Amino acid sequence: MNNLLKNAKYDLPASIVVFFVALPLCLGIALASGAPLFSGIISGIVGGIIVGMASGSSLGVSGPAAGLAVIVFASIESLGGSFEAFLAAVVVAGFIQMALGFAKAGFIAYFFPTSVIKGMLTGIGLLIILKQIPHALGWDSDAFGDFSFSQIDGENTFSEIFRAFEFATPGAVIISIISLAILIFWDTVLVAKSKVFQLIQGPLVVVIFGILMSYFYLNQILPYSLSANQLVNIPVPDDIGGFFDQFSHPELSAFLNLEIYKIAIVLAIVASLETLLCVEATDKLDPSKHVTPTNRELKAQGLGNVVAGLIGGLPVTQVIVRSSANITFGARTKVSAIVHGFYLLLSALVIANLLNMIPLASLAIILIIVGYKLAKPALFVQMYKLGWEQFIPFATTVVGIVFTDLLMGIAIGVAFSVVFTLHHSYRNSHHMKDITTNENGQQVHHLVFAEEVSFFNKASLKKALSLLPENSKVIIDCTNSKSIAHDVIELIQDFENNSATKNIEIEKINFIEPKAA
Repeated sequence: MNNLLKNAKYDLPASIVVFFVALPLCLGIALASGAPLFSGIISGIVGGIIVGMASGSSLGVSGPAAGLAVIVFASIESLGGSFEAFLAAVVVAGFIQMALGFAKAGFIAYFFPTSVIKGMLTGIGLLIILKQIPHALGWDSDAFGDFSFSQIDGENTFSEIFRAFEFATPGAVIISIISLAILIFWDTVLVAKSKVFQLIQGPLVVVIFGILMSYFYLNQILPYSLSANQLVNIPVPDDIGGFFDQFSHPELSAFLNLEIYKIAIVLAIVASLETLLCVEATDKLDPSKHVTPTNRELKAQGLGNVVAGLIGGLPVTQVIVRSSANITFGARTKVSAIVHGFYLLLSALVIANLLNMIPLASLAIILIIVGYKLAKPALFVQMYKLGWEQFIPFATTVVGIVFTDLLMGIAIGVAFSVVFTLHHSYRNSHHMKDITTNENGQQVHHLVFAEEVSFFNKASLKKALSLLPENSKVIIDCTNSKSIAHDVIELIQDFENNSATKNIEIEKINFIEPKAA
């Protein structure tokens, strides 16, 4: 209890920031997914409360994921446009994720290189900035949640920015400029002056300022205006009954449809991968360096998807945008994630009208600051100084995410990491000791094998053997080797069979002979 109270001064302000970041994202992802807008709010609530309580992650925040939007959109279409049938697939996907957790499949997260994880964070940071520029200028009603390069409306990330400058509205631009000034001044000046400004976070001030500006525009106190698509827009229930009427449930007959099981498998795999990647990235951002139990996280996400599917929500994953905002604004425990879920619930139930006065420009500036903190220029310099082996996978991940989408960008970065790994394997399979001369006047070449010699090393070993001069001797020393691939064993045997043509004498030490057929 003491620890809870001690961290409350950090967790509660951070939870407010995460709430303001999550709210428009929940709506935007639902819009991009072709699902009812309220389904995004449901997933935000489930991700915060249900997953937050079940998860072992201290700072990770879950909710509807932009990376699944295209899959959700296509899945609903394949089911004849039935959202209720799709909910059945979400429930099944949740059970599959829980099964993966019990099968201890969470170890997959540890196979992603640090350079790729840092590239993922940086790429997402740049993407957040690029995607929010249109909102900061007052243009593009679907930028929130649309995190792939090519967008559903036929535009792409950069064409939307150019169009935004053409259609910029003064009311939104004024809010953006002043909001940016507030956040910079808050972080660089006020926070250092008093603990009060650490408790009252700059983003909360920006949101209050945005609501006031919206009020001034609406009542013509200032000579500008904001259109409906430049403001937050969540459903406003007339009463408690109207609120619960917005929930929907899976169509029971859909569980007999083979198609929903195909969709469920895809959802479970993609959602699990996205979650595990975000877990790894969040742990790297965590100042306290907590290590999230990945198997427990898969179970928590599975539970969240079962609940979300049963009450009308989109599939949930751990989400790096919300998690990084949570960390950036000082959260210490998972209380922040849980409380933000309650804020989403209360806001949809009680203060929807007030929230609908928040300009998207205000939220865009908050996200731009989050994006900058993820993609600081100093990180590019740091990765470059580590050498090409770290920088190239990092940079290709960043470029891949910006110009394709999250999972494709990560795949590109991992591919480059594998190339470097294979190159190392190619070079480090063996080494040649200094050449000596024996009493017979023969040159003696001492070829020492590494601990692990795989089929990837076959080419480099073949080259080394082919360079041996005629009338020489070679000692093939396998003393340090624990494993030698069958391809390499065959290569040595072939060399031994053909060595007479160059009059090369061969001596083998601890060579692993193949088993007789």
